[in-house]
Amino acid sequence: MNRVKKLLSSKETRDYLMSTHFWGPIANWGIPIAAIADIQRDPKYISGKMTFALCLYSAMFMRFALRVEPRNLLLFACHFVNEGAQMTQGFRFIKYHYVNKDK
Repeated sequence: MNRVKKLLSSKETRDYLMSTHFWGPIANWGIPIAAIADIQRDPKYISGKMTFALCLYSAMFMRFALRVEPRNLLLFACHFVNEGAQMTQGFRFIKYHYVNKDK
């Protein structure tokens, strides 16, 4: 417990928790959380263009998160989850609008 307390009270930890390197990804988690919550909604409300744009956005930022110094694994994780959620939404969009159209 003392080790955790010492870690949390260190200057490096405080500096990290007060940086955009931390708060940027935290704020960004709203996007994948919303996409995951929308998986239960009717697919007729999915925007194909927006889903495609968010897939590209997350792919670019996953690369950025690994290339920036120091690496931002929190940002990478956020966009990795978002990529999966957006791809799920994209497959639902295609299935609803193109595959099930014949029925």
